[in-house]
Amino acid sequence: MSEKKIKYDKAYLRIAKEWGQLSYCERKKVGAIIVKDKMIISDGYNGTPSGFENCCEDEDNNTHWFVLHAEANAILKVARSTQSCEGATLYITLSPCKDCSKLIHQSGIKRVVYYNEYKDTSGIDFLKNAGVEVQLINDLNQ
Repeated sequence: MSEKKIKYDKAYLRIAKEWGQLSYCERKKVGAIIVKDKMIISDGYNGTPSGFENCCEDEDNNTHWFVLHAEANAILKVARSTQSCEGATLYITLSPCKDCSKLIHQSGIKRVVYYNEYKDTSGIDFLKNAGVEVQLINDLNQ
């Protein structure tokens, strides 16, 4: 992989990491950026759906079932716009779960770059089997 591509990948991951800090979730703050043709076309972070109280966890610190993952939020923003994810790259701070991996593949995203690995890697395995390029970059220094 070219040095320039790695430099851009790290920059977009840093943006996703910063975006994740906007999340109201206490346990995990996950950010996502979708890039197509060298332009950011969407962003997202994990949180509750529009109109819901910004509280992601219950009294036992378990995540509410209705909390949207960062990549789902970013993909849904694209779906509501005139853009398309076809051929895009998703930058995300935590590797996608198996449910989000289906959304990623179905949306046409062709590449996923992530910073941390989720405990269940079946989402990454699914993406690889679907022909989506996946890459872990856990060092964001220049």
